[in-house]
Amino acid sequence: MQFNVVVERDEDGRYVAECLDLPGCLSEGETLGEALENISEAILGCLKSRLKLLLEKQTWIEIPTEDKVSVQFDMSGALRYA
Repeated sequence: MQFNVVVERDEDGRYVAECLDLPGCLSEGETLGEALENISEAILGCLKSRLKLLLEKQTWIEIPTEDKVSVQFDMSGALRYA
């Protein structure tokens, strides 16, 4: 699965990451690496939360057991999740 993520620096120099594909899914970190790790965890949390809501309506859906998202970052600013 791939998600579009924007990473910017705030006025205090911290990195703020936002997943454009999941409204309200934000995180931050003191370093770029920390921000990317934190947004990965935030994306997983958002997906699990949404899946849980679906499960309340559809009992046949199973929650995946994997709790990690891999992130690829290149210097163009594009992030890819696998």
